[in-house]
Amino acid sequence: MSGLTPISWKKFEKFLLHIGCEFKREKGDHRIYSKFGLKRPVVIPRDTQLPIFIIRNNLRILGFDVEDYLRVLEDL
Repeated sequence: MSGLTPISWKKFEKFLLHIGCEFKREKGDHRIYSKFGLKRPVVIPRDTQLPIFIIRNNLRILGFDVEDYLRVLEDL
């Protein structure tokens, strides 16, 4: 089991800011973040809960594995 569970977009935003991403803009209900060295921006919807597939796709963009992500979340 991966250990990933749906979380609120605000908690995922805290994770992104903690690892050095910057909020760039908002279009509709999607918030866009960037970080130096990323090939594409990280996009999260402002929904009540982020589904696991969105978390997993954004972790892939960031180059994070699930264990490191969960470790950072514990520290927040």
